[in-house]
Amino acid sequence: MVTAPAATPPLDLPGLDPRFSHITAVPGSGADAGLTRDWHYLDTGAELARLGVPVIGTILAVHGNPTWSYYWRDLLSQSLEAAEAGAPAWRIIAVDQLDMGFSERTGIHRPLAQRVSDLSAFTDTLDLTGPVISLGHDWGGVVSLGWAVDHPAQLTGVMLLNTAVHHEAGKPIPAPLRLARARGMLASSTVRTPAFLETTLALTTDPLDAAVKDAYRAPYRTADRRGGIGGFVADIPADASHESFPELERIAAGVAALDLPTLMLWGPRDPIFSDYYLDDLIERLPHANVHRFEGAGHMLAEDAPYAASVLTWLGDNAASITDPGSSALSPREAFAAAVDTDADAASFVPLWHNLDARRDDTATAVIDMSTRGSRGPQQVSWKQLADRVSEIAAGLTAIGVRKGQRVSLLVPPGPTLTAVVYACLRIGAIIVVADAGLGVKGLTRAVRGSWPDYVIGEAPGLAAARTLGWPGVRISTARLPKVSAAALGVSYSLRDLITLGASTPIPAPPRAEDDAAILFTSGSTGPAKGVVYRHGQLSALRDVLAQHFEVTADTGLVTGFAPFALLGPALGTRSVTPEMDVSAPRTLTAHAVAAAVEASGASMVFLSPAAILNVVATAGDLTADDRTELERVRTFLSTGAPISAELLTAAGTVMPNAIAHSPYGMTECLLVTDLTLDGIRAAAGDANTGVCVGTPIGDNLVRISALDSDGVATGAPSTEPGVLGEIIISAPHLKDHYDRLWLTDRAAVRETGIGAETATPDAGDASDATNAAANQPTRWHRTGDVGHLDEHGRLWVEGRLPHVIVSSTGPIAPVGAEQDVEGVAAVRRAAVVGVGPHGLRQAVAVVETIPTAKRPGLASPELTAAVRASTMLPLVAVLVVPQLPTDIRHNSKIDRSRLSEWAERLLAGGKPTAP
Repeated sequence: MVTAPAATPPLDLPGLDPRFSHITAVPGSGADAGLTRDWHYLDTGAELARLGVPVIGTILAVHGNPTWSYYWRDLLSQSLEAAEAGAPAWRIIAVDQLDMGFSERTGIHRPLAQRVSDLSAFTDTLDLTGPVISLGHDWGGVVSLGWAVDHPAQLTGVMLLNTAVHHEAGKPIPAPLRLARARGMLASSTVRTPAFLETTLALTTDPLDAAVKDAYRAPYRTADRRGGIGGFVADIPADASHESFPELERIAAGVAALDLPTLMLWGPRDPIFSDYYLDDLIERLPHANVHRFEGAGHMLAEDAPYAASVLTWLGDNAASITDPGSSALSPREAFAAAVDTDADAASFVPLWHNLDARRDDTATAVIDMSTRGSRGPQQVSWKQLADRVSEIAAGLTAIGVRKGQRVSLLVPPGPTLTAVVYACLRIGAIIVVADAGLGVKGLTRAVRGSWPDYVIGEAPGLAAARTLGWPGVRISTARLPKVSAAALGVSYSLRDLITLGASTPIPAPPRAEDDAAILFTSGSTGPAKGVVYRHGQLSALRDVLAQHFEVTADTGLVTGFAPFALLGPALGTRSVTPEMDVSAPRTLTAHAVAAAVEASGASMVFLSPAAILNVVATAGDLTADDRTELERVRTFLSTGAPISAELLTAAGTVMPNAIAHSPYGMTECLLVTDLTLDGIRAAAGDANTGVCVGTPIGDNLVRISALDSDGVATGAPSTEPGVLGEIIISAPHLKDHYDRLWLTDRAAVRETGIGAETATPDAGDASDATNAAANQPTRWHRTGDVGHLDEHGRLWVEGRLPHVIVSSTGPIAPVGAEQDVEGVAAVRRAAVVGVGPHGLRQAVAVVETIPTAKRPGLASPELTAAVRASTMLPLVAVLVVPQLPTDIRHNSKIDRSRLSEWAERLLAGGKPTAP
């Protein structure tokens, strides 16, 4: 390699303040012993000194290959701006590693151990003392972690962007690196040409600005400046024979012993450092705060607001970072304490309790009538189900499935899925449930994001897993021919597990505080999120459902809404999935519901809004016998999204003796409030807008955080009637957290002020107020829904927070106006969305018509006049569409964000395409 002195970057690089740029001479170590090397680095220290603000710590940032310290420019500038604004000041030092960026070109081979030694020599020269937080990306992450484990006296925290410290023996390194390292390719792709550099710069969600891309190229204009790029690629320890493998193993072992605040920010669309490496790091650092930026890739600093996230995390953890002894518990101890304590553990009754209690019962437990070919309904007794659960649990244990490992389930609702779910739960494996309603892309994001250890599926799901590169040991529900099993990468079938587990004891059951399930949201308001439930929370959900709806062993459930199809065994009552495509609720017919009631003798029916629409639409096909069967239904629930009184009334005519309920909930808390059809009718005369969803169920609590003039929920949570704001909830069965979404978790939690604010003693007794506040739950969830409470304590839902129209007169929730518009005879369904700049947005109505419009565009003058006359909200336009866009899972949640963008384009003169 060629030698060259260190230099300073050009002065005009976008986003880089030249004042940060420095060069310092560093006494060499290792192969450089006796020599002096010149380092270029970026440092905010001098500017902080000029401001005269006290510095509470230093962040040592190390770039990867083939970037340089420019990668960290946003963190340098934003941290300085924060300090200028009065926030705690952090000194940021971002190095250019030797042979990289604008540091000296040494001409010397620099394996991993040498680079860790180089960094130590650099920090020694700067006389860097604690508290220091290491920050690294790519192979700079490994180098930074090497420095971290070697400097325990100075280190007080660790931050990482896409990187790795371990690679499983026998597993090929990522394909792009294999290509770059191939014989005859290394020098040509990394040194003689800028191919490796240009490929890396293309790994962004959106193309980099030309000037930013050129700034990354600045230190690497010629081949003699790119030797370090090739050296880094050559130094990847692909296997145990590589010279840097022992150092990587040393660092990996040291990382697993770190007991400090840790942050991991990740771009899942990284072809090099995939979620496979994130999973390994989480296993070594289980206490870390982790956030995956969906859609971001390898160049995370260019794809996501990493700098703001880093500063947020520093603010949250300032005390433990700057004064590690300030807490009685270390981060690992605090993490362990959080999952090992549960106030309700003594009363915990596991989800499979009723299944065990009926394990000798030969009566029917589960019936599957869903579309499954020509084999007809499948019936399974309690004894058969309990035996199969035990057999699968033993088999999973026999092949090595352990408590805390993740098992992704790609099995349609039915007896097989039910048995697999309860088997996994029984041994403490965490079930990952992402249904086909998410679509291929959404399902892929969900499965890869949760990074399961095992995947259990039918052939179509396993084919998708193979084709799309989903992780996990694959288990097929049916025994496949050897050729098919090999093609799908299947290691076992459920029949194999039963055979293997014949003499394997089932381990001790999990505890209430152990993680039990990751359930994915519908993805109707952004990428689907993994919602983590513990065993205690799942059991609490069972209990509130059983108590509120008076479910007994004789009740029986018809479950046309997939999530509730699994609850029958937990409730100790039989359940039936009607004939339908469970991934498309709108395929359910009234006749299918009647047939399911007849087959099961069920008196309770669960349906989603889309299913109800089609059940009502097909009610004319019911026979006299069908109607007789439906008369035995006593309880009917619409679950998944609020529906109108008209639709619930129409459903009530199909099941005339049923009490119709419309509970409100979400994946994060499946049951929050409940309202009967009679309750809806009673509320209809009140001067309230939105959809009334009733009062809280059981011990659940609901509060409202008022919206300010900018549409932000900043108000103190309260129960004051008539206040429009974000709905905040608490319940025993509220989810524990989001999976690997630290920022989302942080935004969803609302803790301060709720307990004290809602405590209302009867006679002004201060002790009563204290007790009331102390008895308030500590876990609150910001739902993202907006609405208000009325004077009777009933909750009215008025839309989603992102869909609030912030006009010049203040925030406007869409649902009330939509209900007005849907009262127009020619309108089947409506959405009200905003167009224009934030703070000055105007309302537009987008409607489905009766009959269906042939093409999207402006409504007729007559329809426009009728719609405008129906509501007090001024509408700048009325648009028609053949069909409003909805989410896949429910087929009912209207995508107002998409409609808003479409309406803006259309009203600006764009082509009238479908939204």
